[in-house]
Amino acid sequence: MIWIMLLLVAAGLGVGSGPAALAEPLPGERYETRTLRVPGTTVSFDLVRCPAPGDEAGSLWVLRTEVPWELYDIFVYRLDQPQDDQHASDAIARPSKPYVPPDRGFGHQGYPAMGMTRSAAEGFCVWLSEVTGIPFRLPTDDEWTHLASAGGVEAFEPIDEHAWTADNAEFTTHPVGRKRPNAFGLHDMLGNVAEWVMTDTRRPQAMGGSYRDPPEQCTPQSMMEQDRSWNASDPQIPKSQWWLADCSWVGFRFVTEAEVPEQEQ
Repeated sequence: MIWIMLLLVAAGLGVGSGPAALAEPLPGERYETRTLRVPGTTVSFDLVRCPAPGDEAGSLWVLRTEVPWELYDIFVYRLDQPQDDQHASDAIARPSKPYVPPDRGFGHQGYPAMGMTRSAAEGFCVWLSEVTGIPFRLPTDDEWTHLASAGGVEAFEPIDEHAWTADNAEFTTHPVGRKRPNAFGLHDMLGNVAEWVMTDTRRPQAMGGSYRDPPEQCTPQSMMEQDRSWNASDPQIPKSQWWLADCSWVGFRFVTEAEVPEQEQ
């Protein structure tokens, strides 16, 4: 299909694709970052070093923005594999191809990937860990709250400078990194798309609120629990373990406790 071919080009096979243009931090704020490229592609992503929560030692390297489509597309469409080997066996499980445009027409290049299940987000982390040699994972709910609040000191005032919410998003997602980062240097921790986290609860949970939610529901403590309505129209039996047919408001970012080396150019 034409739209799939466009995704392949946008994802960076033969076309340069670096980190999205990001909103500038406040004067005097600078963050330690690393830029890594996905092997076999031209797609890169930025990590920011953040202090771990108070009861944990060390630091976390955190994806600077929500995972954008050009990064998630590599996982879905096997764009890290040679074009003449797209159907080769793969030791890592990857998503089924979506049967509708997964971005819902909101926008693709530079926009946050959304509508994947939490298990799909976890599968992405397994794949990215394998191809980069760095053990990435979803943050825990406590880590996410710590990161979103920049250690509990972030006031997010005015929130319009930091987040896409129901008050300013016009019922759609927006390109990642266009709002001002928090004090840790992380963009879009609130609003735009909510973000999957690891929890001990049975039902998957996402935090931070989304473009559909009012500002008071887009906070470092805001949490939503997946229910049946998120995948009600999926015609498959059993329902897809990769895609949520009726959810356009949840995505994710990843973290690692490992030291991230500077990548050679």
